[in-house]
Amino acid sequence: MQLVTIQNKIYEVNGSKVMLDFDLAELYEVETRVLNQAIKRNSDSFPEDFMFRLTKEEWDELSSSQVVMMSSQSVMTSSRPKTALPYAFTEHGVTMLASVLRSPKARKMNIAIVRAFVALRKTLLNIENLQIQIKDLETKYDSQFEDIFEAIQFLMTENKEIATQNERVKIGYKK
Repeated sequence: MQLVTIQNKIYEVNGSKVMLDFDLAELYEVETRVLNQAIKRNSDSFPEDFMFRLTKEEWDELSSSQVVMMSSQSVMTSSRPKTALPYAFTEHGVTMLASVLRSPKARKMNIAIVRAFVALRKTLLNIENLQIQIKDLETKYDSQFEDIFEAIQFLMTENKEIATQNERVKIGYKK
């Protein structure tokens, strides 16, 4: 499966990157109900920093995004009651799913998902580094641009002074 497809199923909830149960079920090619049953049977393997149920507000915020609505539409209608809120899995929770779902498909998909999380983290680090570099460049060159701006302002005001001098009535001898 393509890395981008998996990354499109990673959302941010309260500052954490998570994947939702129905997206994971789709990737593992199992029903959401089956995935959640396996999790309930092994609930001690999923502490709150690995998996949590979304609140109504978090779900409403996420489902206002078209991406979640489109990816969840078919899964939500067929395998989840509309009132049930989805589970969100952090990167560690997704890794723990490999021990709960013991199929070869789950193991292969888990590797792809972990790679997607790692690639996403690298991208975020690169963006942060670029932001730092841009700030450094701004501080380095701001003073130079300020000098250029002042020079342009000076030239513009000097041209206005020359224009007003040319408009004055000359006094003295006229030829």
